[in-house]
Amino acid sequence: MTEAPRSIVEFTDVAKSFGAVRALAGVDLTVRPGECLGLVGHNGAGKSTLMNVLAGTLAPDSGRMTILGRDRVDEYSVATAHQLGVRCVFQELSLCPNLTVAENTRVVQPSLKGWGWRARAGALIMDKLDEIFPGHGITANELVGDLSIGRRQMVEIARAFTVTEEPLHLVILDEPTSSLDAVTSGQLMDYMRKDVEGGVSCILISHVLGEILDYSDRIVVMKDGGVVAGKPAAEFDRDSLVAAMGTVAREESGEIKAREARIRSEEPVVVHVVPKGQKNGAALEARRGEVIGLAGLAGHGQTATLLQVFRGARRRDPATRVGEAVALVAGDRQTDGVFPLWSIARNIGIRSLERFRQGGLIDPAAEALMAEEWKRKIGIKTPDMNDNILSLSGGNQQKALFARALGSDAGLVLMDDPMRGVDVGTKLEVYDLVRAEADKGRTFLWYTTEMDELQNCDRVFVFRNGVIVADLSHDELTEEKVLHSSFSEAV
Repeated sequence: MTEAPRSIVEFTDVAKSFGAVRALAGVDLTVRPGECLGLVGHNGAGKSTLMNVLAGTLAPDSGRMTILGRDRVDEYSVATAHQLGVRCVFQELSLCPNLTVAENTRVVQPSLKGWGWRARAGALIMDKLDEIFPGHGITANELVGDLSIGRRQMVEIARAFTVTEEPLHLVILDEPTSSLDAVTSGQLMDYMRKDVEGGVSCILISHVLGEILDYSDRIVVMKDGGVVAGKPAAEFDRDSLVAAMGTVAREESGEIKAREARIRSEEPVVVHVVPKGQKNGAALEARRGEVIGLAGLAGHGQTATLLQVFRGARRRDPATRVGEAVALVAGDRQTDGVFPLWSIARNIGIRSLERFRQGGLIDPAAEALMAEEWKRKIGIKTPDMNDNILSLSGGNQQKALFARALGSDAGLVLMDDPMRGVDVGTKLEVYDLVRAEADKGRTFLWYTTEMDELQNCDRVFVFRNGVIVADLSHDELTEEKVLHSSFSEAV
């Protein structure tokens, strides 16, 4: 009788470089059967590179990779990983947008073939979606490109957990809740724990530290391409985990309460918008210098309202009045944010071309100066701002989108759940930037699926079915009130 391996994965001194950039500097990592390993670290720490090596999409330059008790370094690929039961949900989703949900399932399950394979693939993915995300609202014949980013993420997650002829030993979840609301995030985490208790292993990468602390058995911290800490999750708390990552936690200063106490009745209203689904005329209003949060379950009109404001700044709309120039920070950066053929500098400068113009031409020196300024200010990790935007990690791409908006002349910044894949240190820096810009008179409309982020807002509007169902001041804001409003009917 063959003895079960003591580890699913054992990496020893695994290294990987991209030119002069050393992404992995000799990493040792072990994943045991039936455990959830939490993996944390700042953007650029090497987490996604390490997971790409484990998923077979990247080959290491050196080191030993033992998977299911055997060294695989010389014979490893995506196909091999799949045969060995290693699946990955990537931070940058890998679904084919021109295929249906069922067809995307067939891509990773080659045994689904022959007459009626579409129906079998559809039944397989729908059963798993129902199991993980009850009430998901997705059908097997929908084109993936027509789904919201949150639903695309649900499909990718469910697909990774499907089983046909191949075994399932390990699922890598790289920022799996970045586009999910609190309810669907909880559904996923509960399902993951059930699967782990059933013997499947998981690697959970998340910048939501509460998820790491609450759902991991063991936590490994990476920094600068190496492992700097690793121990049972019960031995960490939030402060010690943040300290291990090398981030200084921000103390709650009561500054927002003080801002709320200073009634801005003398400040003009810069946004007045009635969401398209609103029947009773209730409006979202924001005054100059306010930070307004948009909350509620994902896909209930928050993004649509932001886009309504964005369009209202360019044309007449009786339901939308906008008194400032507008910039948008997209959450779905691959579809709505980055220009993939352009450099980092050009991606940042595109919103500020008027400032760079000399006669009929763009001054490249002015564009480069702005890019370097924001590289320092927001900490974009790259050796050269002229490199392609896709050379950056996902979190650093998101930093470039922040730099584009905050470096522009826009008096109103729309943020569409923009913290996907952004590490906790950068989040704290962005929160401080937002508060500093608001103090200077810039207004923010901020949709977020993270309850902690709403604490940075002066007021929060909760949406359900495209309608505003609650208007909460900072003092009134609690997770219970947001969730209660999210499931209530509009007044």
